[in-house]
Amino acid sequence: MKDLLKLLDLSREEIVRILDVADQMKYDQKHRLPHPRLQGKTLAMIFEKNSTRTRVSFETGMFQLGGHALFLSGRESQIGRGEPVEDTARVLSRYCDGIMIRTYSQEEVEKLARYADIPVINGLTDFAHPCQVLADLMTIRERKARLEGLKMCFIGDGNNMVNSLIVGCLKVGMEVSVACPEGYDPHPDVLAFAREAGHGFSLVRDPLEAAAGVDVVFTDVWASMGQEEEAAQRRAAFRGYQVNEALMAVTDPGCMVQHCLPAHRGGGDHRRGL
Repeated sequence: MKDLLKLLDLSREEIVRILDVADQMKYDQKHRLPHPRLQGKTLAMIFEKNSTRTRVSFETGMFQLGGHALFLSGRESQIGRGEPVEDTARVLSRYCDGIMIRTYSQEEVEKLARYADIPVINGLTDFAHPCQVLADLMTIRERKARLEGLKMCFIGDGNNMVNSLIVGCLKVGMEVSVACPEGYDPHPDVLAFAREAGHGFSLVRDPLEAAAGVDVVFTDVWASMGQEEEAAQRRAAFRGYQVNEALMAVTDPGCMVQHCLPAHRGGGDHRRGL
């Protein structure tokens, strides 16, 4: 049994293996080749945070692989009414073959995995977003034909996305630069990992410095789910941390832009420049 809780837990070889399998399955699906690898399997999906892309992708993936997905919202399940995580883990382990959870606390996901007898997948926490970043790495490799040696920058909040991007990109041999305003840096555990990696990482305050010559630009919203009350404060702090024509002018001519979505569209300081 192998959980997917955060990219810090995976080796470079495991990440590449996941990407290779995903590429093969995408090819099979495109050419209508059957791949019922999860025939008869059931995935319990716990959503304590709202979702569009995560829910649709997991449900569709389970269907295409021959399995079945069960949607469990926090409001409608016992975990949302205060049932201990360990009890939820034990019950779901008796009925299902895997658990995907999208929630706030990384500690909750780790605890769920400790008590479950089936694989647990982190669909998002405030600390990490491993599935999103694996999909991003897959996309980059499709477009650029490689990962090792590419340069990536992230502009904005040191949130779950950048935490996972730093780890994932460094592990596959990419160079990483991050531009965050002071007070919004990535998680200390991630920065410690980046320092131990030895080279290929920089944390700066100037977005143009971070973006110079990069092959891929990542960004995210200034205020994520659960941070709505900080929106005004964040608009002031992140003024200038935007992907726009000036920033793209200093990147590599073939640079691609990635955004995990949802994005706030409509211009002004409310969006992150897509």
